[in-house]
Amino acid sequence: MKNTAFAPHKIITLKQLQPFLATARLTGKTIAFTNGCYDILHEGHIFSLSQAASQADILIVGVNSDASVRKLKGEGRPVNNQHSRSLILASLIITDAVVIFDEDTPLSLITSIKPDVLVKGGDYTIEQIVGAKEVIDNGGRVVINPIIPNFSTTAIIDKIKQLN
Repeated sequence: MKNTAFAPHKIITLKQLQPFLATARLTGKTIAFTNGCYDILHEGHIFSLSQAASQADILIVGVNSDASVRKLKGEGRPVNNQHSRSLILASLIITDAVVIFDEDTPLSLITSIKPDVLVKGGDYTIEQIVGAKEVIDNGGRVVINPIIPNFSTTAIIDKIKQLN
């Protein structure tokens, strides 16, 4: 039987994350970081998160705060609040920690975490990925996962709107 009470404890602040990261590094574990809004979790997200988790021993997921999502995606978003989005992500066995951030980008989080691997899904070049330069300069690497076609939160929201 799984300990379902543990998931909320995986949602932590950057300050709480630091001792966890220090211990992981002392034991030789590698750390991957990825981020997103994760407004409505779908197959594309699961693929991207699974790919990110396969790149290192530990996967840290940065989640845009509600205010950050509104600023990036517009009014009416997010559909699910930051606690709900984070709890769903924390419930995944592949996720080791979830950190909510308020900024438009996770640059500050990335420079604080100093991941061994920065993973992003999409049609980006390394030059376009926030934090890529910093991770590479720190000896890490950047992985760009392909996007699974026909899976997006916006498409799901549009489909739901058509049902009304």
